This record gives sequence, structure tokens and C-alpha cells, in this order.
Amino acid sequence: MSGDTTDRSTDDVLDELFAVVEDRKTNLPEDSYTASLFTHEKGENAVLEKLGEETTELVLAAKDDDHDELVHESADIVYHLLVLLSMKDVDIDELRAELAERR
Repeated sequence: MSGDTTDRSTDDVLDELFAVVEDRKTNLPEDSYTASLFTHEKGENAVLEKLGEETTELVLAAKDDDHDELVHESADIVYHLLVLLSMKDVDIDELRAELAERR
């Protein structure tokens, strides 16, 4: 995804990204990294491994006070989390509801 996000809410960005993830899951375009996560022979394990890897990188970025890398790795975690939620048929609105309940 590219473009200016200054006029878009976080909800809009997450909704758009989740819609792309869902589309890739359904249509499985050959040249899509996201689709490859749904079709990878390891299946779910590939996404879980990526979440673990990205979490380690996030922790190291935080430890090193590397602001830019912290933002980058956080985005990677959110993306792979959305893929996992889609894989498990959890809608993003369920995540919103859970977070709202915790407020």
C-alpha cells in the first residue's frame, strides 16, 4: 500500500489492509506474498514463524531505541497478525470489539 495516509483514519487503513488480506486469501494471486502465506506448504506455521521473527525484531528495535525500526517492525507485526486472524476466520471487527471492551 502506498500513498498519503494523513487524511485517513487508522480504522480506514486497517480495514483496507484487512480487505486486501481477505482478497488474497480468496483469490490467491500467484505473485502475492500474502497469498503465499495462505498456500505455503507449512500453512499456519509460516505465519506463526513470521510473527515470532517480527516480534523478536521489534523487541530488539525497542531495546536499541531505534524509532524508525520500531515503527517498521510494529507494522510487520500488525500485518502478519491480520493474516493470522484471516486464516483463523476472525474478523477485524471482533478484534475491535475486544479492544473496546478492554477500554
